[in-house]
Amino acid sequence: MSIKKGYFGLYGGRFVPETLMPALEELDKVFNIARKDKNFINEFESLLKDYVGRPTPLYFAKRLSEHLGGAKIYLKREDLAHTGAHKINNALGQALLASKLMKKDRIIAETGAGQHGVATATGAALVGLSCDIYMGTEDIRRQSLNVFRMNLLGARVIPVDTGSRTLKDAINEALRDWTTNVRTTHYVLGTVFGPHPYPLLVRFFQSVIGKEAKKQLLNKEGRLPDVLIACVGGGSNSIGLFSAFLHDKDVKMIGVEAGGKGIETGLHAARFAGGAKGIFQGCLSYVLENEDGNILQTHSVSAGLDYASVGPEHAYLKDTGRVKYTYANDEEALEAFELLSRLEGIIPALESAHAVAEAIKIAPKMSKDSIIIVNLSGRGDKDVQEVARIKGGDGKTKI
Repeated sequence: MSIKKGYFGLYGGRFVPETLMPALEELDKVFNIARKDKNFINEFESLLKDYVGRPTPLYFAKRLSEHLGGAKIYLKREDLAHTGAHKINNALGQALLASKLMKKDRIIAETGAGQHGVATATGAALVGLSCDIYMGTEDIRRQSLNVFRMNLLGARVIPVDTGSRTLKDAINEALRDWTTNVRTTHYVLGTVFGPHPYPLLVRFFQSVIGKEAKKQLLNKEGRLPDVLIACVGGGSNSIGLFSAFLHDKDVKMIGVEAGGKGIETGLHAARFAGGAKGIFQGCLSYVLENEDGNILQTHSVSAGLDYASVGPEHAYLKDTGRVKYTYANDEEALEAFELLSRLEGIIPALESAHAVAEAIKIAPKMSKDSIIIVNLSGRGDKDVQEVARIKGGDGKTKI
């Protein structure tokens, strides 16, 4: 895997306006200094422990495992991290970079499900930077609770009412802002996507998930898992989990995209099932686009998976066969959302429910001494209102 020049095999790169090149070069330089700087790493790790609440637990889902009647299912509880999702790991790391080493006055971010926006606003409050968050108006409707949380934390949420009014459009506006204000502003990109060095930088800050999970399972079971499962939007929670196990050949990995209303309908965000190689928002990866190269509209019940492309490392891992990629549709995700809530008293984010849906499919086919780790990337408080709207007053799903 060639990552020296910002590529994972064929994928990645840096496809941006010339005005952003100096900022990306600066970020690359600062990131390479920071990850070897003991003082920076010590401060970051101290905050992960005392502020974020790491390590997050690896929880044996006993009732879910018994209900499915197959493999033992462990949940990596990123939903228990401060702000309620894995996003805080990366947002905090980048906020420290911006304030301590880059001396920026302001940070900006994009958000879909709102968890990255909340995490970035939290990081900005902690280090004392001003913060603007771009968010599509459709996502603002779906995630009104997180909008209030961002405002409460001192951030300004800027509505984006163009295109599909979702994450893709929010990223476009954030990139325009950064191009204009590059000297004073750092863009906290929320996933393992975009121009180099973002895929590597975000991977670095999220790798704590896999390192912890590996150590925790070895302590509990004395061995490695058989299967890892994580949802894939841009792909940071999944890369965070997978990264520690990539060289463990006997550990299978499954990334779960958003199947929406079905691949055949065109209303989905399954880039590997319905996309092709293309350049989008700063890098080369798999993209949902038409024959003319125009980006297709996407759909998912989960705002955080509702995106037209995927991180370049995922594209590499898919092509090499190291990770299997599949999808769960809206209905399967909603069923998993309800099942985990009822059996374990844990309400997952709709994004994470896609990963749970895959575990529901494969666990019964596996032996009882097999082990699955599902990355529970976030909690579902933010989604309860939207699920209630979808299901309606009669309790029947309407999607």
